[in-house]
Amino acid sequence: MHTNSSTVQYAQAINDGLVGAIAAAGYAPSIRNTQPWWWCLDGDTANLYLERSRVRTVTDPDLRQAILSCGAALHHVRTTLAAEGWRVAVTRMPDAADQDHFAHLRVEQSAPPDPEAVRHVRTIPLRHTNRRPVTGAPVGSEDVRAITAAVRAEGGWLQILYTDQVLELSAAAGRAQHADSGEPVWQAELAYWTGTQPAGATGPRADVAKQAPPTTVAGPDSAEPPINAQNDRTALFAILYGRSDEPRDWLRAGEALSAGWLTATERGISVLPLSAPVEVSGTRDTMHRLLSYLNHPFLVLRLGTVDAADTDAPYVPRVPAEQIIQRPDAVL
Repeated sequence: MHTNSSTVQYAQAINDGLVGAIAAAGYAPSIRNTQPWWWCLDGDTANLYLERSRVRTVTDPDLRQAILSCGAALHHVRTTLAAEGWRVAVTRMPDAADQDHFAHLRVEQSAPPDPEAVRHVRTIPLRHTNRRPVTGAPVGSEDVRAITAAVRAEGGWLQILYTDQVLELSAAAGRAQHADSGEPVWQAELAYWTGTQPAGATGPRADVAKQAPPTTVAGPDSAEPPINAQNDRTALFAILYGRSDEPRDWLRAGEALSAGWLTATERGISVLPLSAPVEVSGTRDTMHRLLSYLNHPFLVLRLGTVDAADTDAPYVPRVPAEQIIQRPDAVL
């Protein structure tokens, strides 16, 4: 039986573990670096919510990419707690009356640290988005199997695209680029597929810097060489997809993205997420067809082997943990 002193210490250890895990989740992959999440801590529980002020409503009207990003943060928290020796229970979408409440997480008890989680935690601060051209050797089959298995373990799926399917997606992006010329954020990513970026552009990154959201998150810099799908000849492209197209599926896809990306980083594989093809109807329809109309696309991933030039990737600022953690009395 715990004494009063040991009970207080145990409760404090849980609190410290939750705070540390949420701080680590600040490194989670976030589409366009919006980091659209906040957490409410209460004793041995943490609740994950959507931060709507960081949502790009024009390019993400359904909140698909925002919820997916929150799923990645949730996986980072779960992973960090498992590495620190805590067993947790997670309820996803726990409140039907509050659609912005994505997860309820409760620390149940201490447990032996999970070795895979320990490895992932070491990788978390090393993971980053590589937007440079892919020039290294093709991604090996063992690496593909490991990344796919990590995604599947978190309830997501990957479909690797053949060369002719990549070309088909490029053609669809070209049509969408002409049909939807009024949204520059989409245009920057669609141009990636068609190879029509102007000199000095940086693909998905170029317009993000111009369209920075009203948040404390700084926009990424644009001092990188131009890239496009035609130049990334050794890259491997995959669709991250789900069985249905609902918020719970998007949340699980974000957890799967986090697991797959950490695994890829550990194996020397870079990842570039591309969201515009999913948010533009023409290319989304093409991807739906590539999935045999049975599944729903959430994100396109470019995988490539890491070369020496990618070791100096720029640091992307993150929202400080104290700005995304609240206590119950602060919410009321």
